[in-house]
Amino acid sequence: MEYRQLGASGLEVPVLSFGTATFGGNGEFFKAWGATQVEEATRLVNLCMDAGVNFFDTADIYSDGLSEEILGKALKGIRDKVLISTKATFTFGQGPNNQGSSRYHLVRQIEGSLKRLGTDYIDVYHMHGFDGNTPVEETLRTLDDLVASGKVRYIACSNFSGWHLMKSLAVSEKYGWNRYVAHQVYYSLANREYEWELMPLGLDQKVGSIIWSPLAAGRLGGRYGRNKPVPKDTRVAQGGSPVPDMAVPEEVLYSITDALEEVAAETGKTVAQISLNWLLQRPTVSSIIIGARNEEQLKQNLGAVGWNLTTEQVQKLDKASEVPTIYPYWHQRQNLKLNPPPQFY
Repeated sequence: MEYRQLGASGLEVPVLSFGTATFGGNGEFFKAWGATQVEEATRLVNLCMDAGVNFFDTADIYSDGLSEEILGKALKGIRDKVLISTKATFTFGQGPNNQGSSRYHLVRQIEGSLKRLGTDYIDVYHMHGFDGNTPVEETLRTLDDLVASGKVRYIACSNFSGWHLMKSLAVSEKYGWNRYVAHQVYYSLANREYEWELMPLGLDQKVGSIIWSPLAAGRLGGRYGRNKPVPKDTRVAQGGSPVPDMAVPEEVLYSITDALEEVAAETGKTVAQISLNWLLQRPTVSSIIIGARNEEQLKQNLGAVGWNLTTEQVQKLDKASEVPTIYPYWHQRQNLKLNPPPQFY
């Protein structure tokens, strides 16, 4: 397993990490993701560890805390050998302060996550989304205090806009507080908007990316394609996709899956492995979160490392997945000397 530094931090993480949103199955949305319980979760964790994947991602809201609880039990006895990432900000529980990144909510949520996970510290603590109501200073001072207390090792954000992240970094620098070392983002061949602003920002500010839904909620896993009916047992068909249908135009998806199938035939790899390997060759990417409902899916995803697509194959996939940019990016691209894009090749 290859390891990379997480942004500007000294922490090394495996290029593949394991996402546990499939643990629990509490509620209709997460039930469509999966309903893995402790016994199966333990087997999946052991498979990950055998492959060198020691980074596990969860969140307080996944199955209303049940994902954290199951992950904690699956990691019992090996806590010192793993890295745990969890998140807060979104709605959890009842009452007027049940969401957001206020000091009140974050202190309450970190205590709950620590208890459910059966640990006394979190390695990477994410703000699951930006809170436009709470002062950025309040959020970052709270996170700095959590690091100072030893309850959190590193802080990160998720699903931020460019100005959300840049303002946060500026505030941290102004006061000498801990800064976000990583940004957990959605990025896949099906949706490359991350490249327009967040990737250049990450390169400039040395913020590593941790990729969620790298297969576009399964759309790039090999079961979708031109003249292939949508399988009824998928998250997309069952209403559990975190990537809405409108985000992936049908003809763009077919163009991508056509190219993926061609490259898969050339390499002898699966469509899913090609999709993941493409991401591993993109700038800023520190780790890709892979999920699995069962051992077979996990083993297939683990096969995405240890080899690389050729430059020609990457370019073929880039061409198939390219879509028109929106303003101001199309305007900026009129002068690439002034606004050089990330270097992919």
